[in-house]
Amino acid sequence: MNFPAIKAIYIYEMKRFFRTLMESFLSPVISTSLYFVVFGAAIGSRIDQVDGVTYGAFIVPGLIMLSVMTQSISNASFGIYFPKFIGTIFELLSAPVNFLEIVMGYVGAAATKSLFIGVVILITAEFFVDLDIQHPVAMMAFLVLTCLSFSLFGFIIGIWAKNFQQLQLIPLLVITPLVFLGGSFYSISMLPPVWQTITLFNPVVYLISGFRWSFFGTADVAIGFSLLAIAVFTAICLAIIWFIFKTGYRIKS
Repeated sequence: MNFPAIKAIYIYEMKRFFRTLMESFLSPVISTSLYFVVFGAAIGSRIDQVDGVTYGAFIVPGLIMLSVMTQSISNASFGIYFPKFIGTIFELLSAPVNFLEIVMGYVGAAATKSLFIGVVILITAEFFVDLDIQHPVAMMAFLVLTCLSFSLFGFIIGIWAKNFQQLQLIPLLVITPLVFLGGSFYSISMLPPVWQTITLFNPVVYLISGFRWSFFGTADVAIGFSLLAIAVFTAICLAIIWFIFKTGYRIKS
């Protein structure tokens, strides 16, 4: 394992992040505050509790997941797309590093950035609602796994994309709607039975449900299914990345 190469890629990506640290810090704080004003105050005044939890606290895991998923994809996709766009990807491919080391560097940096955003949102939420996290270790585990898995997914998008517009295509048109329809701001038990069944086909439901369980001890689906869903998603992403580097799909042409 070429650890110096992994470290070099990781540090390079993190330096780009720290150059815009203030913007990276302010953006989640402002967006989280706006969500609490709109959902917490306007809707929360009409909904007392959901599954025994105040509505303001109930939406916190969904808010974190929404930002973490989109940020993980954006950070990882741009991180690998930019060297492909300017041509420096060929220098990386000719260097004595294998695909796993490249992925560890780029995905590790993207996951770290997203984890930072998630922690910032969690701290911001503490100013609006009282949070008593019942399973803090499980909460951090779910957060880290989500950052890693969606950073892997973003890495795939970065290689697949042919232009900057395509980098935003899947996060905006696929991930964001799935998160909003995946129980981010409501419990799927509040839906009619038919829609509850349909919603279970949304993979994001299992991630949000497991993450919410780590906060409040309640979940829409069994915690085992949540862990299985994120494990399967991660394995699929790793398999696709292996195939990409084995065949040279959109990185050698």
